[in-house]
Amino acid sequence: MNKDIFLKVIKILEKEYKNWDAPVVANLAQETKDPYKVLISTIISLRTKDEITGKVSKKLFEKADNPYDMVKLSQKEIEELIYPAGFYKNKAKTIKEISQKIIDEYGGKVPDDIEELLKLKGVGRKTANLVLSKGYNKPAICVDTHVHRIVNRLGFVKTKTPEETEFELMKKVPKEYWSKLNEILVAFGQTICKPISPLCSKCPVENYCEKIGVEKSR
Repeated sequence: MNKDIFLKVIKILEKEYKNWDAPVVANLAQETKDPYKVLISTIISLRTKDEITGKVSKKLFEKADNPYDMVKLSQKEIEELIYPAGFYKNKAKTIKEISQKIIDEYGGKVPDDIEELLKLKGVGRKTANLVLSKGYNKPAICVDTHVHRIVNRLGFVKTKTPEETEFELMKKVPKEYWSKLNEILVAFGQTICKPISPLCSKCPVENYCEKIGVEKSR
């Protein structure tokens, strides 16, 4: 799949996107425009279903929606607020440590530079790019398992890891598309282009898809 066809696919999916549920972090970012909330809710979202992420993030932010209030909570309190998110004990510890570091080293403001974000414990490229794109409205490509799977399935890239995919997309896709890719493709991946047995019969871009690695579809 060449760049022109890929961009055509993204434009088609963008029109269909309103019919799907947006990822919970994208919704939160749209509502709050707050990089700290985007960062913390993204940490909570790892290996956790969207509906749980949304519910516990809201519960946590009612108690503490900034690093100064967050560090006043004990780790146990944070654990109880974000349960039943996956690995909630580890995440509670990470949230408290990150909040303290943001206060100590960044004056209470979440950094808006990827290299600085990656210095925060538990923050990888996926989380850092999501903070940049959704929290700071900067061009950044957040590649999670959905984005990695779909762009390879389409035949647009041939990569082995999400990080490889991120750098390939940065080379091949114009910057004005970077920030919207994650939101559109995650929603698409959750509803139509599922990991196993994708709903190809309902896919609005089936005619363009090379279906790389698809052994069974519906």
